[in-house]
Amino acid sequence: MKNMYIGEKTVGEENEHLISYCGLYCGDCFAHKGTIADLARDLRKELREAHFDKTAESLSNISFFKEYKQYKECYEVLGAMVRFRCNKVCRDGGGPPFCKMRKCCQKKEIKGCWECTDFETCKKLDFIAESHGDASLDNLRNLKKKGPKEFISGKRQWYTPPKNRKKNGPGEI
Repeated sequence: MKNMYIGEKTVGEENEHLISYCGLYCGDCFAHKGTIADLARDLRKELREAHFDKTAESLSNISFFKEYKQYKECYEVLGAMVRFRCNKVCRDGGGPPFCKMRKCCQKKEIKGCWECTDFETCKKLDFIAESHGDASLDNLRNLKKKGPKEFISGKRQWYTPPKNRKKNGPGEI
């Protein structure tokens, strides 16, 4: 793969570019891949074309179909899912603009948290634990041990149940 290029980067460099500072892999992210957003968009289109809002309204009066009373909210959630896309990877400014991990790594001039000696106890990583559990920490340990190339070709975590992480206090990220 050394000779394969994507734009100015080799395929291996492009894949390494998808490793976020916190150890998650953008290539595994549903917002980056867009699959869920595309499915939600297609379902909304199908529902509109079928005028399913009228069907849901009439069915919601039958006790067996009472859940259809929430059809409007469901349709709105699908709309939010359509918008949940990430057009840039973390290293190009994608993800949360307030990301403390990105800012910290850039300030320290390191590739990611795995190059920092404090990542095991860093409170900045608590933010990501809300939606990914211990996946970030597991990936960072793997990156530190094996390096980016082996990390990319190996097993990566997107969510792993948290073990012994404490929640932040009010207002902390």
